[in-house]
Amino acid sequence: MLSLKLPPGRSRLSLAGRVMLLVGLTLALSFLLLGTVIDHLMRQHFARQDASELAVVAESVRSILAQQPPEAELARLQAALQRAVVGHHGVYFALYSRTDQLLYLAQGPDLGPLLHTRVQSRLDPELLQPWQAQGHSYRGIALSSTLSDGQEVKLLLAGKMDFHLQFIAKFRQTLWLIMACAWLLTMISAWLAITWGHRPLLLLSRQIRSISADRLDIRLQPERVPAELKELVVAFNAMITQVESGFRRLTHFSADIAHELRTPLTNLATQAQVALSQSRSNDEYREILYSGLEEYERLTKMVGDMLWLAKTDNGLIVPNLTRLTLQTEILALFDYFEPWAEEAGVRLTLAGQASLQGDRDMLRRALSNLLANAIKYSQAHTKISVTLEQGPALVGIRITNQGAPLTQAQLARLFDRFYRADPARPGSGDSSGLGLAIVKSIIEVHKGSISVDSHLGLTSFSLSLPRG
Repeated sequence: MLSLKLPPGRSRLSLAGRVMLLVGLTLALSFLLLGTVIDHLMRQHFARQDASELAVVAESVRSILAQQPPEAELARLQAALQRAVVGHHGVYFALYSRTDQLLYLAQGPDLGPLLHTRVQSRLDPELLQPWQAQGHSYRGIALSSTLSDGQEVKLLLAGKMDFHLQFIAKFRQTLWLIMACAWLLTMISAWLAITWGHRPLLLLSRQIRSISADRLDIRLQPERVPAELKELVVAFNAMITQVESGFRRLTHFSADIAHELRTPLTNLATQAQVALSQSRSNDEYREILYSGLEEYERLTKMVGDMLWLAKTDNGLIVPNLTRLTLQTEILALFDYFEPWAEEAGVRLTLAGQASLQGDRDMLRRALSNLLANAIKYSQAHTKISVTLEQGPALVGIRITNQGAPLTQAQLARLFDRFYRADPARPGSGDSSGLGLAIVKSIIEVHKGSISVDSHLGLTSFSLSLPRG
C-alpha cells in the first residue's frame, strides 16, 4: 500500500497551527518594526524641537554680542545676555574664550562636558551631544561666535531633556501595550477566521467518513463548498467513481471466475465419481482420463489468460517492437484457419497493405482471437473480410463478418472479461469469455484503440495502431 510519510523529525503541526504561527510571527515582527520606527521618529522630532529652540537662543545671543560695543561694561553685557533665555524654559548657555576662559555662565548646570567637544559652525539635531549630570539629562552643542570687535568665542548651548524622556518612556509603554492588545485581538480574530474557514473541510471529512465499500455511490456536492475546494471535491468524486467502477468490475470478475471454474471442476468431480462407481476396463479408464485432461487444459488456458490480463493491468507486459508487414502476418493466419473456415463454410479475404512497429507474437494472438471469433459466429456461405489501411501516423485494421446482429448493450460489454454476448449461440460454451478482453489489452499495450459496431448482421472490429 502506498502511503505518504513525513521525513523523520518533521513537525506535524496542524494547518491551523501553521497559519496561526505564521500570522503571529508576522504580526509580532510588523508591530516590532512599527514600534521601533515610531520611537525613532519621536526621538528625532524632539531632537529637532530642541535644536530649533537652541537655535533661537543662539541667534539671540549672537545678536546681543554683535550689538554690544567692545568697551561695554561686563555687568551691562551680562544683563543683556540674561534676556536671551527669557521665555525659554530649561535652556542654558555659556561663553568661553578661545583659551577656554569662562566669559559668561547662565544660571544652571555645568556645561563643561561641551567645552571639549568639537565646535560646530551650524546647529543640526544630529550634532547635539547628550549627557547626564546630577540626576538630569541634557543635550547640547558648542558653536562658534564672534564679539563686536571680531574676537572669536565658544558658545555652549544646552537644553534639559527630562520632560522629553519622561514623555517618550510613557508613550513607549502605552504604545507597546496597545500593540500587545492589538496583536492578541488579531490572533483571536485569525483563530476564529481559520476555524470558520476550516468548517467546510470538517464537513467534507464527515461526508467522506460516511463512504464505505457498500456505499460507494455517495458523491460530494461541489456546489456546496467554497471555490477553493471545488477542484478537490471534483477530483475526489472522479476517484470514487473509478473506485466504484473497479470495485464493481472486481465483484463481477470474482463471480465470473467462480462460475467459470465451477463447470470444469464439476465435470472433473463427476468423471471421478463415475470412474469410482464400478470397475471398468482399461479403455474406459483411458477415455475418462482423456476427458479429464481436456478439462485440465481448459483450466490451464483460462488461468494463463487471467495471469496475462493481470500483468497487462499492472503494466508488466512490454511489447518487443519489430517492423511487421501485416498482409504477410494475416496470410499466415489465413493458412492456419483455412481448414476450420472451410468446415464452417466461410471464405477469408484480405484487402490492402500496411506495415507497422509491433510485437509479432502479441499481434498474432490478437488477430487470431478476432479471426477465431469471426469464424465461430459467422453464418455459413458468407465471407470474413480483413481490410488494411496505411495512414501517415496510424494503421487501420478492420475485420468484418456476417452473423447474428448484436444490440448496443451487447456491444458495450463485448470486451468485458468472461462476457458472452449470447451463451446460447453456437460455440459459446467452448469459450472462456477472455478472448476479446485479451485483444483489447494487446491493442492498448501498443498504444492503440479498438472498437466494434454491428449493423444488419454485419459485425466489424476496427483496430487503430501507431505506425511507429
